[in-house]
Amino acid sequence: MLSLTTTKPLSLFKNHHYHQNQLSYFNIPKPSPKPPQLRPITASATPPPTPQQQLYQPFRPPPSPLPPQFRSLDPNSRLEILANRLGLWFEWAPLIPSLYQEGFTAPTVEEVTGIAAVEQNRLVVGAQVRDTLHRYQMDPQILSFFDTGGAELLYELRLLSAAQRAAAAHYVVENRLDAKGAQEVARAMKDFPRRSAEQGWDCFDHASPADCLSFMYYRQSKEHRNPSPERTAALEQALNCAATEKAKGRVLQELDKKSGGEQGKAGETADAARVPVVRLKIGEVAEATTVVVLPVCRAEEEGEKGVYEAPREREVEGEFGVVVAEKGWSRWVVLPGWEPVVKLRKGGVVIAFKDARVLPWKVNRWYKEEPILVVADREKDNVAADDGFYLVLEGGGLKVERGIVLKEKGVSKCLGSVVLVARPPREETDDQLGEEDWE
Repeated sequence: MLSLTTTKPLSLFKNHHYHQNQLSYFNIPKPSPKPPQLRPITASATPPPTPQQQLYQPFRPPPSPLPPQFRSLDPNSRLEILANRLGLWFEWAPLIPSLYQEGFTAPTVEEVTGIAAVEQNRLVVGAQVRDTLHRYQMDPQILSFFDTGGAELLYELRLLSAAQRAAAAHYVVENRLDAKGAQEVARAMKDFPRRSAEQGWDCFDHASPADCLSFMYYRQSKEHRNPSPERTAALEQALNCAATEKAKGRVLQELDKKSGGEQGKAGETADAARVPVVRLKIGEVAEATTVVVLPVCRAEEEGEKGVYEAPREREVEGEFGVVVAEKGWSRWVVLPGWEPVVKLRKGGVVIAFKDARVLPWKVNRWYKEEPILVVADREKDNVAADDGFYLVLEGGGLKVERGIVLKEKGVSKCLGSVVLVARPPREETDDQLGEEDWE
């Protein structure tokens, strides 16, 4: 028979005093035996709780404002306007991002309207640049120049600020430049502030697109051998673009110097530098229109053996320009398409020196312990010119020496003729090596 017996309920705490202390410590109110009082219900607006800040929030581009005449159209009507090109290009270009927000993709818009995906991007960006010029209160006559086919021109100005866009647009219209010309102007204006450490930079006006373009050609002239027709042509092009008198004077000074104005002095012809020494700029290879890939051998570790064993033949194959060498090699370097480097055929090689003092330049100014790259032509292994520089083996190691010094020692053969010396890039650069710095 089952019996139920009631027992005294157990306390949660054995010690009553401990229970009281814990309640007071946590400030837990004691239950009141009185029934709760009823209070009238009142409605009051309380601000929503502030959500915690998320560490990651997906990017959502702001909606592109549509022209008033298109705001009430459905997607099908917008696609019809794009397909028929109804109106000026900058009027219906904002319809493209509005369709993206509706769920359309670039290939879908291309299939329906016939506007390629690349052209869609160009139209949208060009319309945004034009809107910037309009808000900058540009002359309507200048702005009307871009009404027909102006998307391709304005697209090239996308990386500039509002003031730079306005100045560049004026220059493009005044000189009737095409898309390539507009791209060169934009690149010159964007690149100009980063070249403040270069010689002659302060002679050009940063607010003038013409001076920025002139400085670009002025700087490119230093990449060619001196003297050479290419160098003179670059300086003449810089002179034609220069707008300020200070910039013209600087280019004219360089033209007079390189055309023979300083070569008439006795005893200086033999001491002229025949090898360009170039300080690489950060990002210069990425901005170069043409590049050259050359094998590299380390002077201290591989020495003469590395110079002989480095691949001589390399070809560019396929639509992607894949470089294929005659044999495997572990070290390569990509250099901008400077004229002395581009002219190299099968014998091009780069020798990496850890110390720049192996070169015969004056130590009182260029005593620098920095790594350098010496570009040499192995096909030219004869010591011919007295004022040339040649790669030779001396004292068990590689060294660069002048031709006249080698002839005095009775040396007629070398490992290769030096065509260029590259110095490593730095944030703050000093001036390039001048003619007076060679021994």
